[in-house]
Amino acid sequence: MSSAAAMQQRASDFRQAYARVQGEIGKVIVGHTDIVHGVLTCLFVGGHALIEGVPGLGKTLLVRTLSQVLDLHFNRIQFTPDLMPSDIIGTNIISETVDNKRVFSFQPGPIFAQIVLADEINRATPKTQSALLEAMQEHSVTIGGTIHRLEEPFFVMATQNPIEQEGTYPLPEAQLDRFFFKLVVNYSGREEMATILDRTTRGEWPKAEKVMDGNEVQTWQQLIREVLVAQPVQDYAIRLVLATHPQGDFAVPDTNKYIRCGGSPRGAQALVLAGKVRALLEGRFNVSFEDIRRVYLPALRHRILLNFEAQAENIPSDAVLGQILKEVKEKVV
Repeated sequence: MSSAAAMQQRASDFRQAYARVQGEIGKVIVGHTDIVHGVLTCLFVGGHALIEGVPGLGKTLLVRTLSQVLDLHFNRIQFTPDLMPSDIIGTNIISETVDNKRVFSFQPGPIFAQIVLADEINRATPKTQSALLEAMQEHSVTIGGTIHRLEEPFFVMATQNPIEQEGTYPLPEAQLDRFFFKLVVNYSGREEMATILDRTTRGEWPKAEKVMDGNEVQTWQQLIREVLVAQPVQDYAIRLVLATHPQGDFAVPDTNKYIRCGGSPRGAQALVLAGKVRALLEGRFNVSFEDIRRVYLPALRHRILLNFEAQAENIPSDAVLGQILKEVKEKVV
């Protein structure tokens, strides 16, 4: 088999594996196709997902369902104002050995899992939220000068409520930047609501089956990185991120008017990697300009800071990014 044919076969295998996972999730989760796709994109590129939506839209259920579909160790952490960093990462405790000697031993916290649900993450204090920084970026935890590696693949999915702000703490920019996508869950439609009621009021509780393990997830993560990105497409992704920098060379009028701080290099990485996933799902082994455009909002909406003028005019980040997307051309003339 030629190299090109082998690549096409691997891409086909990935689409089939992706469809299996998506199908099992669909047994439990009604609708929200874009959200499911966003979460799976984060999983297959090795990133983390921040899911925002009002209560009752199935955010936590989606994460639990994904843990049922994947044969991975799952832990849930319910974030509250009194949660301490040691409640997440663990701590050293004094224990006795068989010969009655007292020694320090490490008691791992719930972060030591492969899928971690950080439920209502913005309810914990900044000190506690910062306990996730090293784990999310380095996939390790340092306690008492000792580095403890986390088991791969490692995936954090966090949820937050955008409307109930009492007793909440905004996520630090450094932590927001570590989330690959920010996904916004909207209300279900009429038909979807009818299906939800049929399932929940008649005692019909479909259950998802395990269809993929950690080794297979890592195999697909490696395949995604082999997808080709032409230089003009990569440059387009770079310019889209640079266009979010106020007073920068590629800034558009809305950038200078409404943005206080633009996206980081992680934003460009997210655009390219998410574009590779979309290319594979479309049956291609190269990223297109359209792939980059389609993933722009979830990859950048949490990576820009709006200024006071935008807040005063109640202009959301998606509106500003949408205007940037319109004005930045695919190719430099």
